[in-house]
Amino acid sequence: MAFDQYIVMYQILKLVVFKEERKSMTNEEYKKLSVKEFTQVAERYESDHAGIYEMCKKDYPDILEELEKEEFSSLLDAGCGPAPMISLLAEKYPTRHYTGLDLTPAMIEQAKKKNIPNADFVVGDCEKFPFGENTFDAIICSNSFHHYPNPQAFFNSVKRCLRSGGRLILRDVTSDNKLLLWFMDNIELPLANLCGHGDVKIAKRKTVMECCKKAGLKVEKFEIRKGMRMHCVVRKI
Repeated sequence: MAFDQYIVMYQILKLVVFKEERKSMTNEEYKKLSVKEFTQVAERYESDHAGIYEMCKKDYPDILEELEKEEFSSLLDAGCGPAPMISLLAEKYPTRHYTGLDLTPAMIEQAKKKNIPNADFVVGDCEKFPFGENTFDAIICSNSFHHYPNPQAFFNSVKRCLRSGGRLILRDVTSDNKLLLWFMDNIELPLANLCGHGDVKIAKRKTVMECCKKAGLKVEKFEIRKGMRMHCVVRKI
């Protein structure tokens, strides 16, 4: 057997073993992995050399377009990173108030360096918003949801912190193709974890619908747009 075949077999065996270990990973272990990942990339996240993180920029126009449809005075960016979306929004709507929440302290440090007027940045868990009830008119969450081990807790926080009539705009990777979802959850994401990424699970239509129903939220729009991008709009009634 050729040496490169041994390497392939070793990598496959390594993946199989890790998949079993991954089953016993706790929520906190996933979160620690995410913090480690984003601490390493915080300074270059918005650069032209951000690698896979550059795909996040593709979400910004769709989020802006959705926000333009209704007035808002106070907005939360859940999983804000170094605040690229808040930067854009503050330029377009300078009189509104913005809050950025991220689990990674290094990301919040980068956001604070921008000195964005009318913006506060908080280190915290998107599964347990550290804010009071009925605080925000709008919540946005872009390319962060697949890092949440407990999606129900996220939607429960959304319900608690949104004002009546407020909206969540959720963007992430998804698909309705069951075979593709299986491959991503069972091959791609375990490989990503081995490489130091904190990805937990691909967001699925059924998961979002069920979590919103349990939280008492209404899904007004669930679209799968170009590039397997989920575009979901959820309202607190």
